[in-house]
Amino acid sequence: MKILASINKIPGGIMVVPLLLGALMNTLFPNAFTSIGGLTAATFSKAAANTVIGVTLVCIGSQISLKASPQILKRGLTLTLAKFLAGFIPAVLVGQLIGPEGLLGITPFMLIAAVTNSNGGLYFGLVSQYGDDIDGGVWAVISINDGPFLTLVGMGLGGLANIPAWALLSTIIPLAVGFILGNLDEDIAKLLKPGGYMLIPFFAFPLGCTLSFQTIVSAGATGILLGVCCVALTMLFCISTDKFILGRPGYAGAALSTTAGNAAATPAVLATADPTLQALVGPTTAAIAASVVVTAILAPIVTTWAVKMWGSPKSPDKALNA
Repeated sequence: MKILASINKIPGGIMVVPLLLGALMNTLFPNAFTSIGGLTAATFSKAAANTVIGVTLVCIGSQISLKASPQILKRGLTLTLAKFLAGFIPAVLVGQLIGPEGLLGITPFMLIAAVTNSNGGLYFGLVSQYGDDIDGGVWAVISINDGPFLTLVGMGLGGLANIPAWALLSTIIPLAVGFILGNLDEDIAKLLKPGGYMLIPFFAFPLGCTLSFQTIVSAGATGILLGVCCVALTMLFCISTDKFILGRPGYAGAALSTTAGNAAATPAVLATADPTLQALVGPTTAAIAASVVVTAILAPIVTTWAVKMWGSPKSPDKALNA
């Protein structure tokens, strides 16, 4: 049976399918894994998510290299900042002008959690198709925005949540451990490289166990709109940055127009830092899961559009700005 191949045909399927299976389990048999207890509960119940997310962050950190060339660092850090601001600034504006309830069902919490990160795999695939070797290396730097760290920073800086310093530290430590180990020993980096992708289903399923299908259905339209907002905001901030600050054609900025699959884990992590957000975890997770799918469909379209508009290194009929 080609189960994985079938899952991968669905945009963001490696995250979305286990998430939905967990939600189905929780809808039909609430607390079943907790009742069994032991290793079953530790692996599959809602309590398992944070542990697996922590291990995932170790794996992601191990892939951030100190050996990146200056040009890779310049492009990567600039685009990472632009992607962060694409979620941070609108979230703060909505929070200050409208309030925590947001607009059209989209809350500041949803905006900052869905927009400040990106699907690294899809980015790499798109820039490999259109870009140069430096674009491929930029992926290692952009992976900084994987996981909840920048979202925690944004929620705290924007006054959108009460994020204590220890919560930020607790998120940094797994990433830092991976970063240190990966840079001390390339073999460790190679060992941990598959984990960032391989572990996604193992935290997606427990996260799904915090949801019900009623929550997912109610978040459907909101999630679609959130995905469209993510693409629009990323295009505004990241294509502009790519073109006018980096002097590039814009396709790399367009390729960041996604919500990372593991962003669905962010609401649960934020709620552990600020328990007042706990009631928002279910609908926010469901909306972000929908945004993962919507942006995975739209990002290749807008990237192709950017290439047609302004060219790329692999489009000789278009003039590059740099």
